Amino acid sequence: MTDAADVRPDDPTAAVLRVLDVDADGETPDLFHATSLAQPGGRVFGGQVLAQALLAAGRTVPAERLPHSLHGYFLRPGDVTKPIALTVERLRDGRSFTARRTHALQDGQPILSMIASFQEEQPGVEYAETMPADVPAPEDVVSALDQLGGIDHPVAKFWTQEAAFDVRHVGGSLYLDADPDPRLGRQAVWMRSRAPLPDDQLLHRALLAYACDQVMLEPVLRRAGRSWVTPGLSMASLDHAMWWHRDVRVDDWLLYVQSTPSAQGGRGLGAARVFTRDGVLVATVAQEGMVRLPV
Repeated sequence: MTDAADVRPDDPTAAVLRVLDVDADGETPDLFHATSLAQPGGRVFGGQVLAQALLAAGRTVPAERLPHSLHGYFLRPGDVTKPIALTVERLRDGRSFTARRTHALQDGQPILSMIASFQEEQPGVEYAETMPADVPAPEDVVSALDQLGGIDHPVAKFWTQEAAFDVRHVGGSLYLDADPDPRLGRQAVWMRSRAPLPDDQLLHRALLAYACDQVMLEPVLRRAGRSWVTPGLSMASLDHAMWWHRDVRVDDWLLYVQSTPSAQGGRGLGAARVFTRDGVLVATVAQEGMVRLPV
């Protein structure tokens, strides 16, 4: 589609591409190095390190084998000011499947542990769930850029000036207000990168992991009747699982159809099915997170 050089250097997407371009160590096999994007609060964004871990693993796999699933645990909060070391362990190289484990380390301590499985393209049974029929087009949904653009606050400025993705919540977001009808805890979100991206399927699958971490726990907030500005709210991703069913482009509009099956013990589970604009199911995602609310 486009070359990475065609992404404007001042575009937020370019900054994401730079931190996802993990560097091989050069001396130690299967060791890679990465940096982080600045974030409000100074913690490494979970989607970023997840995508970096996947890309590092993918650098050790034949190009014709793409990731079809990953399972990761966020073990410690990362510090955006410190480098990240990514160590890849080659678990299996089979005739059809390849498995890799990646640890993301800071100061010698793991902040993320992930296993990903890769597969070469093969024929087989083919079916998929269909996209909901009553969802408005992304052009008819208010963007976070419009909703938060006039607010003079560091977090609002981050989401409007530095966010690499255009995020549009069908029926209203949780940035400033709670869901007026929280009984179902469901939401639909359109999302697309703010600039065209290189024609690299591994990169697009990694960027899907990056992007979805922004919204995966929002259904839990909806069901609880809270918003992102709830005083005393504390949230953090604990683990993340995703399955890619088909090729995906994150520079085309994708619809995240989300729900939350359960919350308990200060934890909540978010689930999502990801569809292309024309209704093709490309991925399924699940994430559990710590969700602590004031009594």
